[in-house]
Amino acid sequence: MDLRAHTHQFCQKDNGLASLSFFGTFLLYVAALTVAIAFADQLVVLLCAGVVFAFAAVRLYVLQHDTGHASLFETRRQNDIAGHVLSVFTFAPFEVMKQNHNAHHAHVGNLDHRESGEIYTMTLREWQVAGWTRRLGYRLYRNPFVLVPLGAAFTYFIRYRWPKNTLKYGARGVILHNLAIAVFLAGLFWLAGLRGVLIWLAFSFVGGMIGVFLVYLQHNFEDTYWDRRPDLNPQVAALRGSSCLDFGWFFDFAVANITLHDIHHYNARIPSYRLRRCHHSLPPDVAPRRIGFVEAIRALGLKLWDEEQQRLVPFPAPAGRKMAALPERGQKA
Repeated sequence: MDLRAHTHQFCQKDNGLASLSFFGTFLLYVAALTVAIAFADQLVVLLCAGVVFAFAAVRLYVLQHDTGHASLFETRRQNDIAGHVLSVFTFAPFEVMKQNHNAHHAHVGNLDHRESGEIYTMTLREWQVAGWTRRLGYRLYRNPFVLVPLGAAFTYFIRYRWPKNTLKYGARGVILHNLAIAVFLAGLFWLAGLRGVLIWLAFSFVGGMIGVFLVYLQHNFEDTYWDRRPDLNPQVAALRGSSCLDFGWFFDFAVANITLHDIHHYNARIPSYRLRRCHHSLPPDVAPRRIGFVEAIRALGLKLWDEEQQRLVPFPAPAGRKMAALPERGQKA
């Protein structure tokens, strides 16, 4: 099967579907935030509306990601306008983040360019020769109770105010982006007061944690793919080095199908609203392995890339303790 030709038939953009996704998600975002603020004294309503708002925020982030690939609307100009509008609500400055993300696509699976990824991964060999300070720092960094909550708070509220490569790709755009956020928050304060801002902040943080969790799983699972040139195979890196999460149809819809990350990396021109159809059209011998929720949670315990075994592994057991042997691929633990 010519996989490239097969996926190409799903690359057609549709402004009707794109607008429905774009404006529908915005409507849900505003409505959920309004309900959460209006019923802040009713805990159940507040939490339900807040969770809906958090997923709507994640969905807006994914749609902005699509605009960076020019894969949401039909023209590049339409995508660029939508990306800049969305940036105020996703807290991600459009132009710089677009360029950084495209660099990630260019270097996915490349051990010599791990700095282009969202989550940094050490190799087992690097860990074995690292000093205790580097090991401690990496242990803290890869601890899920640090990586997910603190990672979300740092990334979305601090790091994105001046992302890496800002001077290279446009400091002016980042400054204007930050000013637009200040205007947005001032408007929210004027309409809903401090309570409204705090509710927005709290559930934006929840959305950020969902986002970090998904970003981690996109390339951090046991049989992912890393290599070095000239042996690096970009097509294998795209398909095998990116995950396909199987959390159900509703979850896919809630996060605009970013769960089907392998097909997206293979062909970034496929709009998010066609990814699921493309994925389920693949014949069984081509369809990638899907990762369920339980396996996804277990993947949080994998920390280092073992170049000999070609798999992601946990930290080695401390001296004097034997680490249980990992099962071979295809075998159950």
